[in-house]
Amino acid sequence: MPLGLRGKKRGKCKETSKLVESEAAPPPPPPTAATGAPAAAAAPRVRLHFHAQLAHGSATGRVEGFASARQLYAQIAEAFHIPPAQIMFCTLNTHKVDMDKLLGAQIGLEDFIFAHVKGQRKEVEALKSEDVLGLTITDNGTGCAFIKRIKEGSLMDQIKTVCVGDHIETINGKNVSDCRHYEVAKMLKDLEKGQMFKLELIEPMKAFEMLEPRSQGGSLSEAKISRGRETLRLRTKGPATVEEMPSEAEEKAIKKVDELLETYMGIRDIELAATMVEAGRDKKNPDEFAMALDETLGDFAFPDEFVFDVWGAIGDAKQGRLQ
Repeated sequence: MPLGLRGKKRGKCKETSKLVESEAAPPPPPPTAATGAPAAAAAPRVRLHFHAQLAHGSATGRVEGFASARQLYAQIAEAFHIPPAQIMFCTLNTHKVDMDKLLGAQIGLEDFIFAHVKGQRKEVEALKSEDVLGLTITDNGTGCAFIKRIKEGSLMDQIKTVCVGDHIETINGKNVSDCRHYEVAKMLKDLEKGQMFKLELIEPMKAFEMLEPRSQGGSLSEAKISRGRETLRLRTKGPATVEEMPSEAEEKAIKKVDELLETYMGIRDIELAATMVEAGRDKKNPDEFAMALDETLGDFAFPDEFVFDVWGAIGDAKQGRLQ
């Protein structure tokens, strides 16, 4: 039954104070005509830079002046003279394919970025003998969906050529390179039980000495939302901002919302969960919260029941009812 959400107009979100711009601060404004005194100077703008390497080995490059994941990937590609589409995902402070260190919407100000690029292609054919495949899908925000987790004992766990970090390029011949992770997850879920299916995958490039046994991906309880006291928050809309790390209550809410995403949508996405918790930070009721989600994450078309449960999780976290 519809819950009647989205019935009110959403108020404007509060912006954080430190904006990260790609340009240097402008010169002071000229004197005003009335007094001859200089007008008030604009607040100084923060320009941050980060160091990066290719995960399979490279010299160190420098990236700066980005405000979104897409801009960051373009900067990394330019620094290493590769096409942006070659970058599958980035990890922070490790060259390993470690999903607990995956770069999402937040980067600690002291973090070192490792970019994982496309390596060998491989094909997998299998019989869908179970309703679920056991894959958790995420994406890098720029059109590359990849495997974040493989459930132990699942159908896909039995196919040892399928690994955490693999990009799903095609499903039964259909190219899904530009699809979001929730779209890819739905296509996999909709595969007919009892039928053969084919996946074309691309694994991250590895240096010879870095070859390791396949990883299942870390557990959610080990995942870090942010690193350090302050983080750079990348946004789909608007400028990047430097923010304090999430509070303990917000981290608990993010973890719960991530679990709800799996229940309702069949995906796990800790950064999407963080964005949803942030959207509810200053909202007074579920109607305002639903409107905020529609503005920031409208492409997901979240059902009212899901929105209501997320709002409840945020409220429980604020009241200290989540463990």
